[in-house]
Amino acid sequence: MDLATLIGIVGAIGFIVMAMIMGGGLGMFIDIPSIAIVFGGSTFVLLSNYTLPQFISAGKIVAKAFSFKIETPEELIEKIVELADAARKGGFLALEEAEINNEFLQKGVDLLVDGHDGDVVRATLSKDISLTTERHELGAGIFKTLGDIAPAMGMIGTLVGLVAMLSNMDDPKSIGPAMAVALLTTLYGAFLANVIALPISFKLGLRTEEEKLNQNLIMDGVLGIQDGQNPKVIEGVLRNYLAASKREVNPAEE
Repeated sequence: MDLATLIGIVGAIGFIVMAMIMGGGLGMFIDIPSIAIVFGGSTFVLLSNYTLPQFISAGKIVAKAFSFKIETPEELIEKIVELADAARKGGFLALEEAEINNEFLQKGVDLLVDGHDGDVVRATLSKDISLTTERHELGAGIFKTLGDIAPAMGMIGTLVGLVAMLSNMDDPKSIGPAMAVALLTTLYGAFLANVIALPISFKLGLRTEEEKLNQNLIMDGVLGIQDGQNPKVIEGVLRNYLAASKREVNPAEE
């Protein structure tokens, strides 16, 4: 569970609701037609931008923003060095018995065990990285698009409310409440975009970069094993993926 995403969104909603309550109560900030225009309208406009399977996949994609388990680069480096040592002592076939939890690393090891040369391994893993990144970027793009649509739908709702208000100017007392209702759609649009959609889009983009870095690290490690490089050399190369402060090898590990 990513507590930062959950706490951030829930905290933002909490402060907004608190401000509404202090400003006169939640009731005055609820308008069903405005909710229908912003949330319903944004949903259908979003659907028109993507295929139905892509739209439906948004539900699965959003789960990655809140619950996403990924190995740290340090863990992957440790595992790859372990595999490199096993391959050096027993050959690539010794890797068949290795316990590997990472699917991408397992795919790379399977290519080595099957005897493919370096060019095939690189091309296969590079294609996998490219396609995985495209899928993840599509998911982030869906919520980025929603973040663009919601404020526009809010403005459309406000214009609808203003037209309705101006068409009924006979009662001056109704102008104020009608104006308030018209502005609610702008509020809903800004809320949907900036509190929900855009944070999720940015977090999914961050997840994409994290996974891409790990996959590139794994590919370099697998190619190092395929070339028969010394495990310590492989470890030194892979530690370049870490921040400078984390690149030093702990003497206890040597």
